[in-house]
Amino acid sequence: MSAGESSVSGSGGNHNVVPYDYGDKKADSGKVPKFNEDPEEFSWWKTNFYSYVMGLDEELWDILEEGVGDLDLDEEGAVVDRNKHTPAQKKIYKKHHKIRGSLVLAIPRAGYMKMSDKSTAKAMFASLCANYEGSKKVRNAKALMLVHQYELFKMKDDESIEEMYSRFQTLVSRLQILKKSYVASDHVSKILRSLPTRWRPKVTTIEEAKDLNTLSVEDLVSSLKVHEIIINEHKSVKKSKSITLPSKGKSSKALKVIEFEDESPDGDSDEDPAEKMAMLCNRLQYLTKKNKKFLSRRNSYNHLIGCRENGYAL
Repeated sequence: MSAGESSVSGSGGNHNVVPYDYGDKKADSGKVPKFNEDPEEFSWWKTNFYSYVMGLDEELWDILEEGVGDLDLDEEGAVVDRNKHTPAQKKIYKKHHKIRGSLVLAIPRAGYMKMSDKSTAKAMFASLCANYEGSKKVRNAKALMLVHQYELFKMKDDESIEEMYSRFQTLVSRLQILKKSYVASDHVSKILRSLPTRWRPKVTTIEEAKDLNTLSVEDLVSSLKVHEIIINEHKSVKKSKSITLPSKGKSSKALKVIEFEDESPDGDSDEDPAEKMAMLCNRLQYLTKKNKKFLSRRNSYNHLIGCRENGYAL
């Protein structure tokens, strides 16, 4: 028996097995996404685990879904009669050992012990999916529900583009897990249709200037974020245009606020600032004259009433 191999006793007698490569285990242990057995988080974990595995080697995910063919493994996933395997089979077993080890590291010990079949990574992964995603019929029902949510997806009035896109990404990820994915152009069209009415001018501009079949979701979202920044800046400038004036009336502490609204729908006005100031001055002069007339009439009326009360002839 060579170094690195050990002998274990099984139903078929003593077999030479290759232990897990602990060097690889140590290197991967800090990276493997952990699953806490919360059903609500299984889809999120599955997405992370898929990304992790594909980052290591895409063939590992193929083994996870398709199995190891005719390799003879014992109930704990150890190879039986390794010396009889071809070099190709040994390569597959090594990859299987790596993906199975990653899966063992990803789940709690209690979850591992609940599995009736722990021999292959495929069996373990299928057991997890069955427990937390349900049967094929249940998965189809979930997929239909998510498709319905996708079709009805709308940006909320109090949401930012970033918040809306985060919700959208979560929905798309859940659809991908259930193999109900869409192409990029579908996502672009869906996001544009989901925007509130106030975004209609921007949507029209994008539809006229861009080819929606080639526009990426990332470029679309970036463009929307830039437009959102411009809108927010305009709101700030608009607030700063409010002018507070003292008004003469019953209370000298009363304040009158005149707010000037931009006439263009996008907040851009072609009027010259000097013209705006001239209009403002004319308006103030008009209000001042009107106020003086009102005060004069009120004083005359009060004087008349006072004379009558005191018996003076008018």
